[in-house]
Amino acid sequence: MNRPLLFLDVDGPLNPYAAKPERRPDGYTTLRVPWNRGTSDEPRGLSSRLRPLRVRLNPEHGRALLRLGYELCWATTWMDEANRWIGPVLGLPELPFVDFGDALFRDRPDGVHWKTVPLVEYADGHPFAWVDDEQSVLDELYVSTHHPGPGLLHHVDPRIGLREDDFRTLAHFARSLTDPAS
Repeated sequence: MNRPLLFLDVDGPLNPYAAKPERRPDGYTTLRVPWNRGTSDEPRGLSSRLRPLRVRLNPEHGRALLRLGYELCWATTWMDEANRWIGPVLGLPELPFVDFGDALFRDRPDGVHWKTVPLVEYADGHPFAWVDDEQSVLDELYVSTHHPGPGLLHHVDPRIGLREDDFRTLAHFARSLTDPAS
């Protein structure tokens, strides 16, 4: 792996789920995803009574992400389902994903987000950036203490999703790994 990893959360950065309907960011398309996506973790019969999940995606984000110079990897509760529902809308190839296994949604007593430890383990010392809407200072501290390589935790507002400034920050971080003068 020559390029740094970019861990991608879906809900928040790519799907600005907290945007008010009248303030939906420009350039987004709405996708309706059935709750029963072929997974066995939903209560039997419940998913058939729920309205489909509304997901807003900006198809331009795929090209922008591919130009950043990272190895892209899903870091989302969607896990491999992101390759089925999210990637095609964004024009992304099938991506690896972090399988959160037993850590999924499991609160930690130290306040570190449940994704943080599996992401550090997955990175295995390689430089990475992680875009999400749920990181905290505790996650930054955990990464700086337990990850020997460079790591950028980049918070994205779930009301607006990824914006140009976010892409610039990610590009700058990737360049800084090869050109310390950046």
